[in-house]
Amino acid sequence: AADDRPTAARAPVVTVMGHVDHGKTSLLDYLRKTKVTAGEAGGITQHIGAYRVPTPKGVITFLDTPGHEAFSAMRSRGASVTDLVILVVAADDGVKPQTIEAINHARNASVPLIVAINKMDKEDADPDRVRQELATHDVIPEEWGGDILMSEVSALTGDGVDALLESVLLQSELLDLTAPDSGPASGTVVEARLDRGKGVVATILVQKGSLNRGDIVVAGREFGRIRAMTSDNGEAVKQAGPSIPVELQGLGGVPDSGDEFSVVTDERRAREITSFRQAKFKELKLARQQKAKLESMFTEMGEDQVLPLNVIIKADVQGSVEALTESLEKLSNDKVKVVVVHGMVGGINESDVNLATASAAIIIAFNVRADATARKLIESEGIDVRYYSVIYDVVDDVTTALTGMLAPVIREQAVGLAEVRDVFRVAKLGAVAGCRVIEGEVRRNLPVRVLRDNVVIFDGHIDSLKRFKDDVSEVKSGFECGIGVKNYNDIKAGDQIEIYEKIEQAATL
Repeated sequence: AADDRPTAARAPVVTVMGHVDHGKTSLLDYLRKTKVTAGEAGGITQHIGAYRVPTPKGVITFLDTPGHEAFSAMRSRGASVTDLVILVVAADDGVKPQTIEAINHARNASVPLIVAINKMDKEDADPDRVRQELATHDVIPEEWGGDILMSEVSALTGDGVDALLESVLLQSELLDLTAPDSGPASGTVVEARLDRGKGVVATILVQKGSLNRGDIVVAGREFGRIRAMTSDNGEAVKQAGPSIPVELQGLGGVPDSGDEFSVVTDERRAREITSFRQAKFKELKLARQQKAKLESMFTEMGEDQVLPLNVIIKADVQGSVEALTESLEKLSNDKVKVVVVHGMVGGINESDVNLATASAAIIIAFNVRADATARKLIESEGIDVRYYSVIYDVVDDVTTALTGMLAPVIREQAVGLAEVRDVFRVAKLGAVAGCRVIEGEVRRNLPVRVLRDNVVIFDGHIDSLKRFKDDVSEVKSGFECGIGVKNYNDIKAGDQIEIYEKIEQAATL
């Protein structure tokens, strides 16, 4: 339902990104120090993943996420938390691989950038070189006729930081940020952990409404009543509104960062939502593994629509990255546009996989491999990664994918659909689904898919097909039958079994 609550202006939410050692942390530390008053000189503000910085012209909320990996991990779960990204680039070091990664992450999320050219206190600081290098990546400063605000700062001395904050407020005025500030709260989990003394502690950012102590909150697949809320200053608070980060205690389990949270009326409702989400989570995981496969690319194409094929390229040398980018983008035609979301030298890391998830991209690895963390993530997210050592092979494969020859030469045709009415456990066969054929026919020798809420949860073959006690080879529409699916016992009433056959067809571009 549309949200028709009255809205009020809210503070901008800013994420700081940049290459390691370029002073991102120093900048955040400087901002935090300025707000820790002399009385708290020990810097007792505990680490909270988000905090507010007051300026003469308004408050800014900063998200202290560990790098753009976290930013994209949150995005890959669908959370859009950030209004602006501050990109920190060291004046003495220039644009580095992670700088480019950060630019691509922000672009992919359509979040505006502001550049902080840091370390201006260094003798060899060369801000113009930084502007020049950024311009080659289409990040063009305002003073050169572009639309990117750039500030020269020193996180060490604090020079230029006020001007940077002013740019942030200036840019956020253009975005006209508002949110409803009354009614039940909703927002996003920034980070969460298990604390030995306090139990589950979650840092959350309120995005709408008003959050109060005692509210019942659902966060991702967890829920609980808020026992205590702490502001980013470490003070106990009873209420928090839009763009305000708080730490809360009282959830039953640890939610993921990027999970949405919302306030519900009672515990029964909370329990219903979380158990539904837990079941959905399992199905989504299976559905996601089907999603960004190069083969399925063509089968998803509708009539008259240009479909983007998003690609991330990782290679051993810059020359290969450029050659691949150029040759793949040339393959675009009126049906498919090849978009290189990110191209970089080096092995596949966690950041690449998160970006692939967020942008439904396939990863092309040229003479490089994935690191251990990335490998785990590739498996759990079901990302399509292809390894090559010859450029022509890449071009051939992508051309074939675009022509639809990888799989679509083999087109699928639905043969029948059966609805599961009941499930019986049979000693030798395991689970047998009592079904009614509602479309077409069931044929024993064809492959089948098990669907739950139209999501494919299993792909396999029929083990046994019976009418009453007899083994049969086919059952027509309108009749009932017992179907045993090979190696699958988790079938439930309400599922559907789809019978399909594969037909070979030539495809042309």
